[in-house]
Amino acid sequence: MNLETLRQEWFGNVRRDLLAGLIVALALIPEAIAFSIIAGVDPKFGLYASFSIAVLVSITGGRPGMISAATAATAVLMVTLVRDHGIQYLLAATVLAGLIQIALGLLKLGNAMQFVSRSVITGFVNALAILIFMAQVPELVGVPWMTYVMVAAGLAIIYLFPRITTAVPSPLIAIVVLTAISLFFGMDLRVVGDMGELPSTLPFFLIPDIPLNVETLLIILPYSAGVAVVGLLESLMTAQIVDDLTDTGSNKNRECVGQGIANTVTGFLGGMAGCAMIGQSMINVKSGGRGRLSTFSAGIFLLFLIVVLGDWVAVIPMAALVAIMIMVSIGTFSWTSIRNLREHPRRSSAVMLATVITVVWTHNLAIGVFIGVMLSGVFFAWKVAQIFRVSSELSPDGRIRTYRVEGQIFFASTERFASAFDFKEAIETIVIDVSTAHIWDLSGVAALDRVVLKFRREGAEVEIQGLNEASATLVDKLAIHDKPDALDQLSAH
Repeated sequence: MNLETLRQEWFGNVRRDLLAGLIVALALIPEAIAFSIIAGVDPKFGLYASFSIAVLVSITGGRPGMISAATAATAVLMVTLVRDHGIQYLLAATVLAGLIQIALGLLKLGNAMQFVSRSVITGFVNALAILIFMAQVPELVGVPWMTYVMVAAGLAIIYLFPRITTAVPSPLIAIVVLTAISLFFGMDLRVVGDMGELPSTLPFFLIPDIPLNVETLLIILPYSAGVAVVGLLESLMTAQIVDDLTDTGSNKNRECVGQGIANTVTGFLGGMAGCAMIGQSMINVKSGGRGRLSTFSAGIFLLFLIVVLGDWVAVIPMAALVAIMIMVSIGTFSWTSIRNLREHPRRSSAVMLATVITVVWTHNLAIGVFIGVMLSGVFFAWKVAQIFRVSSELSPDGRIRTYRVEGQIFFASTERFASAFDFKEAIETIVIDVSTAHIWDLSGVAALDRVVLKFRREGAEVEIQGLNEASATLVDKLAIHDKPDALDQLSAH
């Protein structure tokens, strides 16, 4: 990266980046606290993480202007680990998740984003929205009736206040108003302070207090792997969205490494794992944030607010945070995807629904996305296999039959390829014209071998015409039909 690019990314939009960073920091406070609560840890773990991740990603990440912090996507994966083993294991899992992300970035995992279909992304987003909403249910069961009134009031403020002004995030206004009402009337409601002590000092370096042995590794590895994959997936999806909104590009592999560095360091600073945030990134971009300074200033402003105003944060009623998280889940869910179920191809809708159902059933975003990607691959292979035909023509003298192959020859189409030939026809010469076909894999080569050798076994001469360069290279390397003892080798091919 040259000096001019560095200057542009950091200081090409100073005033708007700083303003956007302040707005994002204000909006980050309630969400960082709420995500901490989802994970079952004290609010300080989410707040420290949001500060640390935002600052570090602004320096190491590959997408300027994108906001990364503690998120619900990673928090929901940590619930069981925290409940069964405690916070120290959460910190260790965060460090390991970061190291996994660094390794995946160095292995160019960012390039694999092109294989995630739009249907899988939609399913991912919808499942995340459902999990966020489900995480609020415990805060709405067995509580005073006034809690429901406060939640409703919070939602009203969140959705109606932007009609007056968008200068200040409406979730922050909801927090201020509901906190003031709660204090003025002395309401007996659950508050953030009931969840644990808020930080009053700067984060400091610590080493997770866990046994360093194989047993510990086996405990945290499944959680770390899940967090690493889900975090990178959401980060790469968010980076693509910001790319489109700003009409600029980003380095996806650098983003993977940057996310990994941020999580690794954050685990040693007493923070939980995080990743890019779609909602906060949208706030940043729409507020004018474009450079790395916007992300950096969001983290710095956030730390200042929680250290200086921590006592005020402690008296925020939980009802306000529940309202915000319900808003986040509603805003995250792709409502048009429901209407599109009838309009979109059935296979695309099936992929989306399979992703949603798997994620909600397992509470694991990584498993859901894996199922969605695999299902997309199967459907794609099946569809491509159907775009295939073989026609034939007999020469006027009846001595030569030419088979013309059109389409893709690979593992899913080899059966149709083999069944298109008449091996019992008594004829001198067979010409297989593949000038409008392409051979993709070992299965395709093996299918061609079988056809050629079966015709030769019946006494016919076989000529292959029209192989394109890529297909010819593959056939020259793997085919056996022109080798000695080809018939004997065919059964093992």
